[in-house]
Order: sequence, then C-alpha cells, then structure tokens
Amino acid sequence: MSAKKDIPVSTEPNTCRVALFGNQSENLTPLFERYPNLEVTEDGPDVIVCYGGDGTLLSAELQWPGVPKAPILNSRRGHRCIPHAPEEVIEALARNRLVRNAYMKLECALYAAQRQERSDFQLTCLNEINVHMGRINSAVRFKMWVNNEPFENGVEIVSDGFVVCTAFGSTAYFKAITKGFFTRGMGVAFKATTYPVNHLVLPQEAEVALQVTRGPATLAFDNSTEYVELKRNDRLTIKKHNQDAVIMTCEPVTRLEEPF
Repeated sequence: MSAKKDIPVSTEPNTCRVALFGNQSENLTPLFERYPNLEVTEDGPDVIVCYGGDGTLLSAELQWPGVPKAPILNSRRGHRCIPHAPEEVIEALARNRLVRNAYMKLECALYAAQRQERSDFQLTCLNEINVHMGRINSAVRFKMWVNNEPFENGVEIVSDGFVVCTAFGSTAYFKAITKGFFTRGMGVAFKATTYPVNHLVLPQEAEVALQVTRGPATLAFDNSTEYVELKRNDRLTIKKHNQDAVIMTCEPVTRLEEPF
C-alpha cells in the first residue's frame, strides 16, 4: 500500500471553514474576502492553510492532527509546501480543485522502567521519532524488537541514537543518515553506531519496540518543542497511527522525493 494516495473530491464548491497558520498568515486574510464560500475561523476548521515552510506544516499537523492542510510556501525552503502564488492556491481551494493526498503517520508510546504495564506518554508524528544521546560525550545503548522478535538476536547497540520515520519523513533526517529514502512503510536508521548494521525499511504494519539499556537519552518528534527524557530500561513502542495526515496540493504528487 502506497504511503500516499489521492482522495477523490467533489468539483462543486461548498462552504469551507479555514484556519490560517504561520507567522505571516494574517497577510492572506484579504484574499479570502473574494470567496463567500471560504470562512476564516479558528473554531472547528475544515482546512488549515499553512503559510511558511515545512516546519510550519509539521507544527500545524501537531496542533490540528488529521485536519487537511494546504501548505503555501512563504520560506526560502519548503520541500513540502506549494510554491504557487497564494492567490492561485486559495482560488483552487475555493473552487474545490485542490488534490488531497493521505500520508501515513506514526504513533509512539513510552513505558517507563518502573511501570512497564501501562504507557506514561503517547505521541503521534508525520515525519519521525528521533532519539539522541542525552550527553554529548556518552553514547546511548539500546535493544530493539521488530514484531516482538529480537533484532540481531538481541544485540545491544551502542550509538548516538536512532530515527524511526514514515516514508513522508524519509527525505529528512533518515536521508541525511542513510543517503537514501523510501516510498512506503516505516524506516529505522542508526546514528553513528559501533555495531555493523544497516538501516531498515519495514512494512507499514510492522511494530518496533526499543529499550534503553543505558542512558540518558532524549526523545524528540517532528519539530515539537516538547522533549522527553529517557532513562535506563525505558521502553518505546512505535507503529502506524490509525489516522493519516491529509495534505492538499495543486497537482497530484507523483514522486515523494520531489518538491510539491
């Protein structure tokens, strides 16, 4: 199953409640006055119009998970943002001509060492789960399981950390580590490991569990300002989330690594 799929939409314009997101998104407000069927609101929006770069899109997904996003480029970099003029994108939104694309997300649960029977923290992400050593001069050690099977016969991996990502996020940190990307499933990349192991690309139905055997370590996800401190014997489980992220574009997305 592809990481991206087109969602058919009607060609008839309907009333659409739109929330604006981004540092300069209020500059777009006058453009919406041309279209009576577009209502700018922050209360129960149907669509989020993001105005910025890729980080703006990720932040919007964290704030409004699952609500369709139309990311308009207003940044020097924006691989996942529409490079067309705002007037063109908003007109296409008003006329219901934007293409909706669904992308797999991940969910991650943290089980603290002293309370392994229930999770202490849960999160979802569109790009990646990123675990890094908590001290710059001390590597993190961990073990990994894939679908409850010990990875490499239960070897303890010593490294700077690891990344678990979606296909959507594989063009980011995963690509920086592995020099490659993938178009479906879930990826695992190891940072500066002493163990001779390559990265993994798993089916999207896979479940990955990782246990810190020596910390400290820090968990981050997408561009969230929240961080989670990991200690010895803390355990993470990561799998496909039951809700996709929906991103709207002007044209169909044919190749995941290409800019929108």
